[in-house]
Parts: sequence; structure tokens; C-alpha cells
Amino acid sequence: MNAVSSAKKHRNKKIYFASDFHLGIPDHASSLKRERMLVDWLAGIRNDAAEIFLMGDLFDFWFEYKTVIPKGYVRLFGKLAEVADSGIPVHLFKGNHDIWAFNYLSKEIGMQLHRLPEIRIFNGKKFYLAHGDGLGPGDKGYKFLKKVFENRFNQWLFRWLHPDLGARMGLYFSKKSRIANIIKDGKQENGLPLEEEMLYNYAKDKLQEYPDVNYFIFGHRHKPVQESLSDNSHLVILGDWVTNFTYAVFDGERLRMEKLSG
Repeated sequence: MNAVSSAKKHRNKKIYFASDFHLGIPDHASSLKRERMLVDWLAGIRNDAAEIFLMGDLFDFWFEYKTVIPKGYVRLFGKLAEVADSGIPVHLFKGNHDIWAFNYLSKEIGMQLHRLPEIRIFNGKKFYLAHGDGLGPGDKGYKFLKKVFENRFNQWLFRWLHPDLGARMGLYFSKKSRIANIIKDGKQENGLPLEEEMLYNYAKDKLQEYPDVNYFIFGHRHKPVQESLSDNSHLVILGDWVTNFTYAVFDGERLRMEKLSG
């Protein structure tokens, strides 16, 4: 895995990381509220952002047909395009809920799409970046489903469903999901003890392979975590914009977790 360095253009600027917005659930009103919050956040960080990393599950369901995309998200798309057009790179690490994002977001909005883990270097600090689904030990059931969802033939078959039917099916299951029920009930996501957290164990294993990584940054698991793995390496799980509204900022020297105010 090659590391990509962007040190020069990040001088005196900040790198922002956020994840797991799950727009579209549990209903239009609450999804729109979170979308407006995201748009305001993007507008607020635009002046000092060198790059913005959205680390997955921007939508709870997303599937691109050849000529059709899911309805909605006009405010968000407009703001993302505005930020990207201004010269600020905006990245999306596709998660398990927006795995079927193909080229619309890159061609029409200017976002840079990623699916596999990547190593990036910012101001001499090394970052290991991934959404986090399917990583670490266990979770064999999901890892099987992941292969099914990523299979091009299966994607081709789904594309033959009429968009109204395909979107209706996707949103039906989204509204029945654990995340949708958490939003409805206003509860916090329960996290595992750290020693049982698969991304913690994955990062510890990867640290043996990449001992100079300073930050392992993931989404997916919803509960915010910031934990030292060694004297120079840290695990950061970004939390979500479902109940936590947390994100991370790297100012060139250190990374800190923040919570959306108001």
C-alpha cells in the first residue's frame, strides 16, 4: 500500500473527517434536518479546510442506475459541488450503505471516491483511512454479504429493477434497520468493550505491518473512540451524525475529536 503525501498544500490548513450520516432514514423530516446540519457544517469549515474526508455511509441507501439516481439531497449536492469547485478536495470512502455509488458523485459533483483502505501523509503524519466494514476478525455473515453486494453481476441484476421498485425496496429495509430505530428512539449507539471492538483489534494487527502510522481513522461503528495504540499511534472511530454528531480535525500537529454544537 503506497502512502500519498500532500504536505505542502495543507500548510496552515486543517483536514476534516466525519462519517455515518445515514441520510434518508428514518423519515424525510429528520433526514432533512441532518442534511441541513451537514450543509451548514461544510459551509463553516470551508474557509480553513485543506481536504474533507467523508468516511462512508453518507446515505442509508444509494444505488445509481445508468440514468437515474435516488431522489433528494439537493442542498447537500449543491454545497459539495460548491466546495469541490472551490479547489478543496472532498473524498468519500464508500461504506456498506453507499457501496453502490459508481460515478455520479465524481463526474457531477467532483468528489473523489474510495473503497479500499488507503494511507495518506499530512504534514509528516501518517494516516490509515478506511470506512471499516468487513475489517477485523469475525463478522463472517456480513463479509459474505459484502462479496454479494460488490459482485458486478449482482449489481447488473439489481439495475434491471425499475428505479421506483429498487429504491422502494432499499428504503423499506433501511427504515427497518437498527440505525433507523435508534434515531426514532433517540438512543445512543451501544459500543463493545474496547478489547472486543473489531476495528481496535484490526488496527493493532495493522500496526505490526505499518508501525509508523500515527492515526488509524475509521467510521462504521458509530460510537466515537479515541484510543492510544502505542506512544505514537492512535485509533480514531469517528462516531456518527445519527445520535453523536462527532467529527475529527487535524490541524497539522495533532488530531482532536469535536462535537457539533447547537
